[in-house]
Amino acid sequence: MSQSLVSSLSSLEVLAPSILLVQDATGEYRRAHTQEVLEAAQQVLAAQIRGTDVLTSPDAVRTFLRLRMGALPHEVFAVLHLDAKQQVIEFVEMFRGTLTQTSVYPREVLKDALRLNSCAVILVHNHPSGGGQPSSADQSLTQQLKTALNLVDVRVLDHLVVTAGAITSMAELGLV
Repeated sequence: MSQSLVSSLSSLEVLAPSILLVQDATGEYRRAHTQEVLEAAQQVLAAQIRGTDVLTSPDAVRTFLRLRMGALPHEVFAVLHLDAKQQVIEFVEMFRGTLTQTSVYPREVLKDALRLNSCAVILVHNHPSGGGQPSSADQSLTQQLKTALNLVDVRVLDHLVVTAGAITSMAELGLV
């Protein structure tokens, strides 16, 4: 029995080495759908960044964000919550919008930071249109959130703008 399974899997490798298989609820193996592969990759990357120091692992964080948000057809605003050692507590997608904008409510960001006992945060949103430069609205929002979070001793370390091809750091541009 195990020999037939091995030979079956070997023949699959010969026919299509790039096929990924998943086991369904009945125990049967089938070809994985693209969305399943992407979701699994996001879960692996999320597990890799949880508990990592964002200052010593910026590539892992950027890879995760590009995969998670870079190709979305709509804007998403998210927050990376960090502990006192600047390790990732949790990544939270907070607000979803349209192709060109999303509404962000500082009160909700503040509530989430308190709920997770965050010491610092990195704000993140994507630009589906592909333009990686922060808008004046992005800059204004960053300052509003920075002011609100500062009242409860939560520091805003950065605000990242994610596109499919790049990530722009507002801190590196001197805007945080």
